[in-house]
Amino acid sequence: MSVAFTKEESAETASETLLPDRPISPHPNLVTEAGLQALQKQLAEARAAYEAAQAIEDVNEKRRQSAVPLRDARYLTERLRTAQVVPDPSSTDVVAFGSTVTFSRTDGRVQTYRIVGEDEADPKAGTISFVAPVARSLMGKAVGDVAGAGAQEIEVLSIG
Repeated sequence: MSVAFTKEESAETASETLLPDRPISPHPNLVTEAGLQALQKQLAEARAAYEAAQAIEDVNEKRRQSAVPLRDARYLTERLRTAQVVPDPSSTDVVAFGSTVTFSRTDGRVQTYRIVGEDEADPKAGTISFVAPVARSLMGKAVGDVAGAGAQEIEVLSIG
């Protein structure tokens, strides 16, 4: 087939299909067992979305629909490769990775979060990353301990 009869790709289409990789955190990739399973599920979904995009006949649309799942699959493959599963804490004496901790802030708010890996953190769902400032300040603390300083003080109320 002559080049004259092929469809030219627009600059816009090219930019949509060349997505930059999702950034990989420099921190250790600690995950809970549930976090590992979630990464595996997300990778399967990304692969399925990529396969579905490959069935599209229009070349430009195929590239457009493949871009995000392909990028996500690369990211998730790397995160699964480097995942370090941390078992649930065997004790509730001190805050550790996987602990659910309830604490009070100096403004009177009481909050409860489970400390998890970066990819599974969702503050609205009650989970925060172990590298979040509040999680780092709570790690190793026991019930009654105060972390932080001044207006940023938090007191550990319970550990589960």
